[in-house]
Amino acid sequence: MAVPKRRQSNARTGSRRAHDAKKPKQLKSCPKCSTAVPPHVICPNCGHYMGRKIVEPEE
Repeated sequence: MAVPKRRQSNARTGSRRAHDAKKPKQLKSCPKCSTAVPPHVICPNCGHYMGRKIVEPEE
């Protein structure tokens, strides 16, 4: 079984984990009501998606 010959340095471990941080959620504004909505998601405020009314909004 393969085993590492030497211990990995902290700098090497840290540089490998440099891209593991959480990224902020991407949001765009709804063209109908200007609410912040994730992309490719029906707007929960007005129920529109890609210029069409898909769902009746809950009140």
